[in-house]
Amino acid sequence: MPPNHYACTVLFSVTFLELICWVPDCSGAQGKFAYQLLKDLFANYSSALRPVEDTDRALNVTLQVTLSQIIDMDERNQILTAYLWIRQVWVDAYLAWDKEAYDGIDSVRIPSSYVWRPDIVLYNNADEQFSGSMETNVVIRHDGQIMWDSPAITKSSCKVDVSYFPFDGQQCRLTFGSWTYNGNQIDLLNKQDTGDLTDFVENVEWEVLGMPARRNVIVYGCCSDPYPDVTYTLVLQRRASFYIFNLLLPCVMISFLAPLGFYLPADSGEKVSLGVTVLLALTVFQLLVAESMPPAENVPLIGKYYIATMTLITASTALTIFIMNIHHCGPGAKPLPRWARKLILHHMARIFFVYEVGESCQSPRPEPDSLPPAQVANGGGPRGQTRGPAKGASPPEEGPGPQPDWCEGGKFVDLELGGGEGREGPSCAKSRCLCHHSSILRNVEYIANCFRDQKAAQKRTGEWKKVAKVMDRFFMWVFFAMVFIMSFLIIGQAA
Repeated sequence: MPPNHYACTVLFSVTFLELICWVPDCSGAQGKFAYQLLKDLFANYSSALRPVEDTDRALNVTLQVTLSQIIDMDERNQILTAYLWIRQVWVDAYLAWDKEAYDGIDSVRIPSSYVWRPDIVLYNNADEQFSGSMETNVVIRHDGQIMWDSPAITKSSCKVDVSYFPFDGQQCRLTFGSWTYNGNQIDLLNKQDTGDLTDFVENVEWEVLGMPARRNVIVYGCCSDPYPDVTYTLVLQRRASFYIFNLLLPCVMISFLAPLGFYLPADSGEKVSLGVTVLLALTVFQLLVAESMPPAENVPLIGKYYIATMTLITASTALTIFIMNIHHCGPGAKPLPRWARKLILHHMARIFFVYEVGESCQSPRPEPDSLPPAQVANGGGPRGQTRGPAKGASPPEEGPGPQPDWCEGGKFVDLELGGGEGREGPSCAKSRCLCHHSSILRNVEYIANCFRDQKAAQKRTGEWKKVAKVMDRFFMWVFFAMVFIMSFLIIGQAA
């Protein structure tokens, strides 16, 4: 082959390869330059030293936090579990290059373990394993700027204030800072004045109101050097619908059920049982609230409502026992005092519409006339007087037996009765002498006194029962008013 022909062939091959390498789909040259760039950058590089040319100058590190999701809020242990995206940006003076010298490569992505990284940690970390950020790649630009994006699931301590539970709001702080470098070595800055919430996944229990960021410079007691940090305050508001329908409304309904125990008839025997049952139901709800709340001095608002309701129910049960004792006053009870009769039976009974059977709603039932001191056997008049047979009554029939008669002033005797029991006197059972009129009157008077005492005892018992009924109605409305006012105050305080 002639020499000129060989030279033309080589020139044509080189030109063809150059044309191929300029085709956009051809990345072989980029790969070679990227490999060479990586080799040149890390030839004399150490990831253990702070990448600054002047060690007296601080390295600026910019921090940006994006909240992705609130995983859990443990009020009892006061721990917030959140899913964050953490971006850190700094300039590494030893990882800059001229992009024109490497075929226009502007940035490379390499594992983060190859470069120096600031030891930015979460100060209020509450994770048992102290797991840091995920080992992701870093993006290195030609001017030495390094951007490190890493997702992290953080568990941070959060001071929980449950004073207004379930209408409470919480403020949880996420404080980021360098663990070993002070402010003269690393100057930590926040990129924005607030956390990024554009990709936040809504939580069913908590509503995020904001996430402001603030830079602080603190001098700790252990060291004299300043330590900068960036604190993100997560402002949360609890969605109270779940707790209203599952804890608050049942308590309100149960508390309104308690005063109805006063309306329950005393003879039913279930007044005290109703109060005790309601008290046990509220105790169960109180235990449910106590299990989820931290053991702090601040009592939750719903806990205060439960305690107040349980106090009212305890007082109503005690008053029910007292009123039942009044209701079951026996015949030996003392007469009702005059002030009680006037105040309770006349005024309060009308106010609370308490009437006996057959008593008019407009006016009290008139009191029946008391029996005279003595009555005779025929329904009769007072002592020393006699009445004829009642209207419609049949006169006594005459039979073969001994007949009554009048003698010695018209005294009526029965010859078959004989002398009075326990009374000594002249016996005239076999005669027609009518001499036992005083004994009969004495026996009739004794029977009348027994009926009169029995009726007086029934009257006293009825008065005490009516007093108990009036007091039941009075305390029922009082406790209804107290439950309503207490519920209004609790809900108004929460609002």
